[in-house]
Amino acid sequence: MRKIKVLTVFGTRPEAIKMAPVVKRLNENENIEHKLCVTAQHREMLDQVLDVFKISPDYDLNIFKSGQTLSDITTKSLQGLENVIKDFKPDILLVQGDTTTVFAGALAGFYNGVKIGHIEAGLRSGDLYSPYPEEANRKLTGILTSFHFAPTEQSRENLIKEGYDDRKIYITGNTAIDALLEVVTDDYKFENELLNNLDYDGKKIILVTSHRRENIGKPMENIFSAIKEIVEKNSDVEVVFPIHLNPKVREIANNILKGNDRIHLIDPLDYLPFANLQKRCYFIVTDSGGIQEEAPTLGKPVLVVRKETERPEGIEAGTAKLLGLEKENIFKEIDLLINDKDEYNKMANAVNPYGDGTAAQKIVNIIVESSK
Repeated sequence: MRKIKVLTVFGTRPEAIKMAPVVKRLNENENIEHKLCVTAQHREMLDQVLDVFKISPDYDLNIFKSGQTLSDITTKSLQGLENVIKDFKPDILLVQGDTTTVFAGALAGFYNGVKIGHIEAGLRSGDLYSPYPEEANRKLTGILTSFHFAPTEQSRENLIKEGYDDRKIYITGNTAIDALLEVVTDDYKFENELLNNLDYDGKKIILVTSHRRENIGKPMENIFSAIKEIVEKNSDVEVVFPIHLNPKVREIANNILKGNDRIHLIDPLDYLPFANLQKRCYFIVTDSGGIQEEAPTLGKPVLVVRKETERPEGIEAGTAKLLGLEKENIFKEIDLLINDKDEYNKMANAVNPYGDGTAAQKIVNIIVESSK
């Protein structure tokens, strides 16, 4: 049988993490000829993940520029990918998630008559502008997709409600779990000595992340003010906050949180140390999407500081709790998880709804079977 030509496209750190297990399985399969194209929508953070997983792109569009707009990313990706598609002539183009690279990749494939496989298909927040532009990207990509690789039953149901053919929807689990299980170890040593020296057994170490565009301003001020008051109230708590590089985020964080010796404001972490910090911490407060999937695998409760989430499975399973953005409620729920052991154990021991670490192999098997 002729080998199936598969082109994988991604451009950011989160995509690279979740695509890395898929890339490995594709490269191992004797029925597939695989090429990888990175847009480098993010440059430095993307390269870090490629190094961790020992992945080398076949095509690198290198589109990143300081101050780039969504239009810049879309047009440069479209133009670059058209050349790649004409050179490689793939049968299937794979994208993952909801970045602007994902939408541009799907559109480039569509324009050139290539079938699209969308990994992590069917996530929906219900608000086209939150998260922005991710909710629009994932919905627009869905329209162009031939293979919807949905991580959960909820994602499948979202797609069916929108009129997609159930025969083209495949529940696979989330590839984030595959990636996480590859890199987390009990004996991991951090390069940052502060992280090695924290008392993970004697203290309750809370990991905080916050970076979403829609939270910048008053919502972020509420989050950080609640965290500051939590530390002041609970002497057994320390906070580690790897601050996003966005200068607006850093300004708010420094204004509110700087100066407390139990709040550690550090630079962003690469994927490997961040994954292992998730394993060591007590629980996580975040507005990230991916962490809501990863932390349950490690038995870590997740408190989500957002108004809505496109990952309701974790909320329903009890691994995560949606707090909203009012300071009083954020404080109350964090304090509850610190001081109520029963509540903590209930969340820490809830069943992870996002899969068992075999999603990448399932995706590759579906591609091969569908081409017979």
